[in-house]
Amino acid sequence: MFSFKSFVFAALLSSCEASVRARKLSNELIAGFEPRTVVTDHNAIDLDQAKIEDLLATPSTDTFSSARDVYEQGSHSKSFAVLTLDPALTVAVPEGTVISGKNEDGSTVSGTALKSYSVGDTTIEIQYSTGNTQATYVDCQVGGNPDPNTSGCFAANGTVTISGSSGSLPYSYDPLVNNDNGRTIQGFSTAAETRFRPSGGGELFPDFQKFFDYYGTLTYADEWVQSAFARRSTSFSKGDADFSKYGDDGILQAVKKGTAYISIAMYVIRELEDALDDCDRGCDTADCNDDAVHALDEAVAFWTGSLEGKDGSGSGVLMYGLADTRCINFKTCGRNGDEASGKSKVNFEIFRHFDTMQRELTNKRCNSARATKEKIVPWMIVPLIQGVLRYAYIIENDGFTEKAEAEGATFAAAVLPYVASCNAEDAKTIYDNMRVGLGGGASYSTVFDAFVRQSSCMGISCSDIGGYWNEAQGAYEEGAGPCGGSGSGDDGANVGLAVGLSIGGLLVLVLLGVVLRRRRSASGSTVEFKDTGSTPI
Repeated sequence: MFSFKSFVFAALLSSCEASVRARKLSNELIAGFEPRTVVTDHNAIDLDQAKIEDLLATPSTDTFSSARDVYEQGSHSKSFAVLTLDPALTVAVPEGTVISGKNEDGSTVSGTALKSYSVGDTTIEIQYSTGNTQATYVDCQVGGNPDPNTSGCFAANGTVTISGSSGSLPYSYDPLVNNDNGRTIQGFSTAAETRFRPSGGGELFPDFQKFFDYYGTLTYADEWVQSAFARRSTSFSKGDADFSKYGDDGILQAVKKGTAYISIAMYVIRELEDALDDCDRGCDTADCNDDAVHALDEAVAFWTGSLEGKDGSGSGVLMYGLADTRCINFKTCGRNGDEASGKSKVNFEIFRHFDTMQRELTNKRCNSARATKEKIVPWMIVPLIQGVLRYAYIIENDGFTEKAEAEGATFAAAVLPYVASCNAEDAKTIYDNMRVGLGGGASYSTVFDAFVRQSSCMGISCSDIGGYWNEAQGAYEEGAGPCGGSGSGDDGANVGLAVGLSIGGLLVLVLLGVVLRRRRSASGSTVEFKDTGSTPI
């Protein structure tokens, strides 16, 4: 029966759903993920990483120095201007106040006060506004950038208008010197003392604690990168690296993989923890989950980066791109992790959990969100382990190169604290095979076995890691099949078949023993056989 009331309700519901979909889709997708907040500025941190890699690709004193500038000063994320006012402020300016002016072409430029300012202040920092379209998120990219973009920066001289006050204030500054960045790859490490704890203080976040316990310093990531730039030894409690042994090839790899997979990767976990912290703290307003959801969006951005595009088909330089590269090397691509091309199972799983965590945070289900975070981190470890194993195999079978050793050593540095938290001896075994300056001698099987022994403790399985795949031959390398398989065409099915036959055979023998024990005689009486402690054959 037709009900006008039901019809109206359905129409209103449909309208609301359409409105929600429109609101959700107002922000560009990040590799298929729908951020609920604007994080284009965070997503652009990979442009700093890409710039560092581009500079290191043509090694020289100048390019290495420029790469270090980008690492320390940034160039693409959280851009802000430092303007000198004359006369001084005549009104107080709260943090977040909208401030506008003009660029050199006379177009309007706007931003917000980076912090609060008082009457009489003559210097003010203004963070440039960012849009929700990645390609045009901000148009002022200076900092340490050797190729600065000042198109959208404030002009060198002019006036600014402060929202809520009358009149304009004259200013001056040098656009190439006084445009800086509030977010840098170095800062992901050097801010660890406060950023890797809950907002109210307290114990270090648990994953970061493992790295502090292993390396003995909160700024281990910066120590790794700066030691490589300076070609000196690190000063860790464990896992030291002496970069004085390396030329340009080794330094290049230690820096570019250290920035992406040691520094930025840990900050992904930091944002996941921040989301949980925001969720746990709660609030009394209708938008109390905004901070938690925003922190998750940031984590997705730092995992993925802008270069992957809306659907994840780009060529990124962060962990998302690494996972898709390593799945080709270990035949762990596809939703089931059994393909040699395409999107990695790691990214399928992590983004499935990102979506789940987003729903949980939105609905204030904090305990469930924490359980989901604990499912994300183990998947993050997989491509790092695959990186270690790849270069262990190359060094053992193709011969030592400084490049291969530096790559393997840096991947190891990114994952050893997890292994050590499970078993110190296996961590030492991996380190002894993969350390900087070893000069060869790595054993793939030794390193693989050490990882597999601790895989359960780290929340993964040997099948998640896969085997070292030779794409050209369409087979696993000899002695490098999945879960310790022999390789040489063994794709894991033979290992599974062997295990299956063994279990099946044992089951048959056990059942046969049961039958023999209760065998009926021709007369119908039951004959009991004495159990000798062995399976009857």
